[in-house]
Amino acid sequence: MKRLINGINLKGILAFWFYSVFLTVLPIESAERQIRVNLGTIAPRGSSHYQTLMAMREKWRNAPGGGVNLVIYPDGIQGGESDMVRLMRIGSLQSALLSIQGLTDIESGVNVFNSIPMVFRNFDELEFVNDKLRPKLEERILKKGFVVLFWGDTGWIRYFSKQPLIQPEELKKMKIFVWSGSPVQVEIMHQAGYYPVPLETSEILPGFQTGLINVIAVPPLFALAGQLYNLAPHMLNLNWAPLVGALVIRSSTWNKIPDETKKVLLITAAIAGEEMKANGRKESYESVDAMVKRGLTVHNITPEIEEEWRETVVQTIYPRIRGHLVDADLFDKVIQLLQEYRTLIKEEKSE
Repeated sequence: MKRLINGINLKGILAFWFYSVFLTVLPIESAERQIRVNLGTIAPRGSSHYQTLMAMREKWRNAPGGGVNLVIYPDGIQGGESDMVRLMRIGSLQSALLSIQGLTDIESGVNVFNSIPMVFRNFDELEFVNDKLRPKLEERILKKGFVVLFWGDTGWIRYFSKQPLIQPEELKKMKIFVWSGSPVQVEIMHQAGYYPVPLETSEILPGFQTGLINVIAVPPLFALAGQLYNLAPHMLNLNWAPLVGALVIRSSTWNKIPDETKKVLLITAAIAGEEMKANGRKESYESVDAMVKRGLTVHNITPEIEEEWRETVVQTIYPRIRGHLVDADLFDKVIQLLQEYRTLIKEEKSE
């Protein structure tokens, strides 16, 4: 009887072990085979961009062919955008949501979108040029080892200053913040008669407090999040340039993903990009309203003053940008495309 009981127990133990392996070990092995993608972003946890990425994450996990395990690191916990590009190059990160600041560390050609002041008069013009230049820029980025999953923007960059800034000549009397690590931009601004002060992001608030800088060009959302309106309570309502960004992934990682999975990833990424773009533009306007309630003064300008700004940048900035800050071929292509688009719009309106 004792031997029979032991035999039954042994069979029960073996059966339990078998089903435990079947129900738990196999899924774990499947999870281990699932490709993991670490994604870095400076977007704050809880922001609309973060929430969109989290929704995309679930779709990636459930994609056919095993899906992708997307792990998101928000709040800049992987460092600034230059740090994240470096981490992607060594493989610690496989993907990142980057603004122009980070993208130019991969391919300088993307400067074409936000380094030509006032070249775009509205979002339709930006979309038209982006659609035309995207294949060329994505090919360049691919040669650097990255695949672009989507492009987007977070609205217009605008000037925030300690004192009112309305006329273009007034800018030459101010100390302008520029991102550290942009020696070409600093030199161009010096040549054009401006006074740039290169600083790190962490030095912006102290710079305003000490008088080291008194004007900065940033998206309203950034000004609201950093409470810059307390130290720079004047905003010039002039669309200086769009802040363009993109989601990129290492090509070596992308190539490991099955084709059937890639199709779903691309579709869901495109949807996420459109959602981020819509939210970014909407939140940009909402940020201005929120800052006005907190004491920000918005300086609207007449069409004549706007044209004065445009003539100033075309005559003094464009010749120095072309071939230096922005590749000459890309600069010329943007001007050409915008001429074509504006001619097309005029013809449609006249019909």
